[in-house]
Amino acid sequence: MMFNVTSITALIIAASFAGGLNIYATVLTLGILTRFHLALLPPGLESLGHTWVLIACATLFAVEFVADKIPGFDLIWNTIHTLVRIPIAALLAYHASAQLSPQMQILATIIGASIALIAHSSKTAIRAAVTPSPEPLSNIALSTTEDLFAVILTWIATQHPILAATTALTFLLVMLIAVSKLIRAIRSRLNALLAPDPGEAH
Repeated sequence: MMFNVTSITALIIAASFAGGLNIYATVLTLGILTRFHLALLPPGLESLGHTWVLIACATLFAVEFVADKIPGFDLIWNTIHTLVRIPIAALLAYHASAQLSPQMQILATIIGASIALIAHSSKTAIRAAVTPSPEPLSNIALSTTEDLFAVILTWIATQHPILAATTALTFLLVMLIAVSKLIRAIRSRLNALLAPDPGEAH
């Protein structure tokens, strides 16, 4: 696959969205694909196939796979990873666009960080709404779906970047709408709780 501005941008959009969901799964998938020559990545991402990168990401992915499925602790884990997912997604975008002009590389980095931030924030907000559920299955199912989606989307991004980017942007929009509705529901609930009781006026 030849890498031009369009294909690199599409790869960055998809990988950044996947990274916002699970950055370790995203980097590990890219690393495995380039290590075993299953996909051709932009020159700036070839270092992801190094052994130490694969071992580190595999270990951290295994830890996150468990931690992210524990109700309550998953919120702490995701909050902490605000400092991990966004910077690493930005770094991936920076290196993926290394063959572009410096101005385009900066723009690509901003795009990558922004998409990862939105995906990560939306994921955390939705998880916060699901976590209080008395049964843990919904939390585990949601987390597992996010892990699988991150891996599959990353693989598609290396084969069909435009399709992957379109899919990522569509899900990004759906997540934003869901979070918006969630926020409105919370505000409505708070207003109902804080509203004065009509009976107290008499």
